[in-house]
Amino acid sequence: MPQYDFDLFTIGAGSGGVAASRRAGSYGARVAICEDNRIGGTCVHRGCVPKKLLVYGAHFRHDFEDAAGFGWSLSEPGFDWKKLQAAKDKELERLDGVYRRLLRDSGVKLLEGRGRLVDEHTVEVNGQRYTAERILVATGSRPLLPEVTGIEHAITSDGALGLPELPRRIAIVGGGYIGVEFAGIFNALGSKVVMLIRGDMVLRGFDDDIRAMLTQEMRKKGIDLRPETFVRDIEKRADGSLSLLTRMGDTLEVDAVLYATGRVPNTQGLGLEEVGVRLDARGAVEVDEWSRTSVDNVHAVGDVTDRINLTPVAIAEGRALAETLFHDNPTKMDHTGVASAVFSQPPVGTVGFTELEARERHGKVDVYVSNFRPMKHTLSGRDERSMMKLIVERDSGRVLGFHMVGADAPEIIQGLAVALKCGVTKKQLDSTVGIHPTAAEEFVTMRDKRPDPEEDAARELGHDALSH
Repeated sequence: MPQYDFDLFTIGAGSGGVAASRRAGSYGARVAICEDNRIGGTCVHRGCVPKKLLVYGAHFRHDFEDAAGFGWSLSEPGFDWKKLQAAKDKELERLDGVYRRLLRDSGVKLLEGRGRLVDEHTVEVNGQRYTAERILVATGSRPLLPEVTGIEHAITSDGALGLPELPRRIAIVGGGYIGVEFAGIFNALGSKVVMLIRGDMVLRGFDDDIRAMLTQEMRKKGIDLRPETFVRDIEKRADGSLSLLTRMGDTLEVDAVLYATGRVPNTQGLGLEEVGVRLDARGAVEVDEWSRTSVDNVHAVGDVTDRINLTPVAIAEGRALAETLFHDNPTKMDHTGVASAVFSQPPVGTVGFTELEARERHGKVDVYVSNFRPMKHTLSGRDERSMMKLIVERDSGRVLGFHMVGADAPEIIQGLAVALKCGVTKKQLDSTVGIHPTAAEEFVTMRDKRPDPEEDAARELGHDALSH
């Protein structure tokens, strides 16, 4: 008789947990997975998928406006928020069924309920205990709400995706990718959007040229972006509206307040520390390059480890773990050169080092930047520009980073991510014939380096020293 009920027990049926469980099950492992929310996790139900569907819906406003420049005559379009929400929810229900079937077809036993470790080989779900040779923690992350008076009146991205009515006025607190994505969605759908950020630009952590460009484009679209602004408290009025007071003493009257101030690993109440699994200061599960925790047979993948918090990364980590444990194929997830996108309006795509990171790690670099008006808007009349940026290691000519703000940026950067992974050089880009007329061809036609401010300053110092 087997010593344990299962070979693998996964806590959390999001992207990483499902990927690992399905792959392990396909190799003949006896696998169980538990989930206390909808199957598919944050990406499918509270993140990537519903957000992108709303982004698609929001884009139609711009398309209708641009059509006139191309000869189309349209009557005043109308928008039905409830209809869009119903269509989105129907698609999410379909995906829930798809995920259930994928698990079933892989021989994975699904248990609906919250899992908690009793010991290093035992998980309790709904009062029932199950043993497993190996346990995988893949519980993802959750929105973080700060301690602000009246914070109970605010919503997070979870709530924003299910609002019963489109708010006429909305305040968005936070300038990260979630904040800028929802700002673009609500602005395009007709809400008056004010965005409160703690820095001077959005997207802290991204390349500075991307940050400056997107900040400028968001303002051009009518988003009221207020830098270095902090909330003191939130009050609810008798009519259901909200009054938001900033530390500077300004008052904002809105219908909804969305907090997008970050996420934290979802490790509370799992019994991890009680069985010896080490967590860091943010509550993330500490793992090695093989996704092993401080307890030999307990593993963790995805956002709960707070490495690179992206759905495709969680999937790759989960599959690598299954290959290692159940297919005699030791596999590590390569966390270098991972591309990412922000579905802002206009969108962002990026892969590789920012300019600051490249200078810190590689010394002298050459930077190429192209800022232009997309061909579409020569007729649409829209005041929107695109920006592309290349960062190149000077000595080797190897490209260290691709960055873009503009239409189709995520699609374009995905292809360039392959090139970056293969070690593409600037010379190879220069020898590539572009597809004309496209925006993407700019990446293979940039020839002029941007002046290096540090070298210019050094030359000035040298000239002054000689002159004296």
